Amino acid sequence: MNRLFKTLTCPKCGREYPINELQNRCVCGAPLLAYIRVENINDPLDMIVSEDDSLWRYRKLLPINDENNRVTLGEGMTPLKHEVELGAVLGLDNLLLKDEGVNPTGSFKDRGMTVAITRAKELGVTKVSLPSAGNAGVAAAAYANAAGIECSVFIPDDTPSSFSESCREHGANVTLVKGTISDAGRAMSEQLDESWFDLSTLKEPYRVEGKKTMGYELAEQLDWKLPDVILYPTGGGTGLIGMWKAFDEMEKLGWIGSERPKMVSVQSEGCAPIVKAFHEGKDFAEPWENAKTNALGLRVPSAIGDFLMLEALRESEGTAIAVSEDEIIDGIRLVEKHTDLSPAPEGGAAVIGVKKLVENQFLKGSESVLLFITGSKEKYSELY
Repeated sequence: MNRLFKTLTCPKCGREYPINELQNRCVCGAPLLAYIRVENINDPLDMIVSEDDSLWRYRKLLPINDENNRVTLGEGMTPLKHEVELGAVLGLDNLLLKDEGVNPTGSFKDRGMTVAITRAKELGVTKVSLPSAGNAGVAAAAYANAAGIECSVFIPDDTPSSFSESCREHGANVTLVKGTISDAGRAMSEQLDESWFDLSTLKEPYRVEGKKTMGYELAEQLDWKLPDVILYPTGGGTGLIGMWKAFDEMEKLGWIGSERPKMVSVQSEGCAPIVKAFHEGKDFAEPWENAKTNALGLRVPSAIGDFLMLEALRESEGTAIAVSEDEIIDGIRLVEKHTDLSPAPEGGAAVIGVKKLVENQFLKGSESVLLFITGSKEKYSELY
């Protein structure tokens, strides 16, 4: 195992677990995280493999046993674009878009799956399963197929057929379930036995490790200066949690200082548990009843990493905001009109989040603001 990682630790109760044994969640129900230890690093920038143009350029900072075990399709190092025209429309001098739609299966989910499947392979897993709103299932199917691991994906039955078709094209078993991703998760638990390793969001420790590379990348792309504000379309929140973790790691490495961006969670009005909990001052989010939104990645009624997301929002002096379905469509059109991108609805939500926060003066026109276009619109053609 990478010498920078000793154990897996629960951020809620502090219990530690052996990192070279297969683990899901802590016994208290919280996620397990692989915290980095940098005491023995002499040259921190030497930890970047500069000739690698994928997220695996940071492999020395990822908890894997052997880099030769990597299951990779060339994910990461996605473009960071300064969008002057769209920024002007929104009232910002410095708007940055991180385009995750160019990843191998078309979304940021590839980041988590490349590391999660690599670790599953290293630990002898032969079968993985997960519930998915769409993109995570496609990514899991693609990386599991590349690793020679069997994959089962449980998807809400109102998800556009392009997602289930993509999963099957990569060799995955697909089960359609009436309801939301939470219902899909319950069906998975009922139908599969313990021989299937659960790859659900934050129910294993390594998808967040892949997602944290978004934080590494944007810092490196900005010459080790973080933006003033980051808007993140939030469902399960692995990326938000991963970036917050990455910022702490980069400070320990001396790559950045102690200043942090204001972190902003953007959700749909039809499913906004984090927004509600944030504004009510709660540490945990109550499950959202009758969740409904066409931004499928945001339709997560209950996230086990809720307390970690809320902690990051508050520590950064950020906020959380919800947008309507009509506004999401407006956001997609704004991006398509003023940039060369065609974003998934989650990205449209983030753009409207920017617009509303400028209008209510949470965002200042002079601040550098970064938002994530977490995927491309292509698979959503049935909805938009």
